[in-house]
Amino acid sequence: MTTHFFGDTAFLTGRSLRHITRSLDTIITTAIMPIAFMLLFVYVLGGAINSGSDSYVNYLLPGILLITIASGISYTAYRLFMDMKSGIFERFHSMPIARSSVLWAHVLTSLVANLISLVVVVLVALVMGFRSGAGVLAWFAVAGILILFTLALTWLAVIAGLSAKTVDGAGAFAYPLILLPFISSAFVPTSTMPSPVRAFAEHQPVTSIVNTIRDLFTQQPVGTDIWIALAWCLGILIVAYIFAMVAYRHRIS
Repeated sequence: MTTHFFGDTAFLTGRSLRHITRSLDTIITTAIMPIAFMLLFVYVLGGAINSGSDSYVNYLLPGILLITIASGISYTAYRLFMDMKSGIFERFHSMPIARSSVLWAHVLTSLVANLISLVVVVLVALVMGFRSGAGVLAWFAVAGILILFTLALTWLAVIAGLSAKTVDGAGAFAYPLILLPFISSAFVPTSTMPSPVRAFAEHQPVTSIVNTIRDLFTQQPVGTDIWIALAWCLGILIVAYIFAMVAYRHRIS
């Protein structure tokens, strides 16, 4: 049964990835907005922002990476919605395949597409002057956190794709997620914010994730932020997965 599931998931993931390679504009579009934000904040607004860092692009990049992921997972909801509308799910279910493999194929495709977009954003940041003395283990830790965050948000996207009534609604859920880093430590220290905003910023998931990635890049002790970040990512992932599977069973029943 396990072999059956992995085989079906691999086959369906290959199908979804082929669709991605035929429309690379989705990956480019996903990377354009975060890169535009990075250019705007570094070259236009950066001189007026006191981040406490010698290089604002170094300070900014962790938040931009999260915005990249939040932007990318909207396409997962869109592709899932279109598959549901086209009736291809019914055709898959008439075949002897593991039913959950259909969802996992979309999730893994999202992971691959987002990783490509993240690499593009990091390369642009390097051109803009981003530098890090982080070692291999620190980079692996950053990659692990970003992968976990991508999986958590992707399962939220699955819920949206299964529940949306229109194609616009399928992708619109990502807008609040894209805006969330703006009310965090991603662009400015939370200490500069008014008290009510600061209280929210310091207790939402993006701040702990951004702080952890920033500390790893700058070779600073990560403290408790890393455990808070992991708890947020795992908590969102587990809850989103459960609700996604419930929504999926409801749609195919």
